[in-house]
Amino acid sequence: MAEPSFFLRRVKAEDVPAIVAIEKGSFVDPWNEETFQQALEYWADSFFVAVVGGEIAGFIVGGLEDTGEAIYGHICNFAVGAAFRGRGIGRTLVRRAEQQFALRLAEGVQLEVRVSNTPAQAFYRKQGYEPVFTIGGYYSNGEDALVMMKWFRF
Repeated sequence: MAEPSFFLRRVKAEDVPAIVAIEKGSFVDPWNEETFQQALEYWADSFFVAVVGGEIAGFIVGGLEDTGEAIYGHICNFAVGAAFRGRGIGRTLVRRAEQQFALRLAEGVQLEVRVSNTPAQAFYRKQGYEPVFTIGGYYSNGEDALVMMKWFRF
């Protein structure tokens, strides 16, 4: 029997509890429901979920940052539920966010990842992201973040 396929769509307010559940199962310092509600308010056009059989399987949220010299997309939060990993959902969510940023004329995308999270770093490298610098003490437990970038080349 084939695995159920998935589709992507923009987040709705009623998706937030399922997103919070994925978040809690994925991170040691998860965002709370209020933070996701604020993200939906600010970045509704670049906040997507993956749906499998009516269930939220993963999400990605990001926004645009204008440095005055360039516009970049910023992946702020991204996770796929443990039961849905390894199906290409994460890769598809990242590509969709990148597409949205490109439509808004971003020159590239940045994200932060824990220096200890080597599986995530490997995933991002496969998507074309490169490490650019480290931010000391970025996370609530004092762990450093590796900033990774992907530049669009049109």
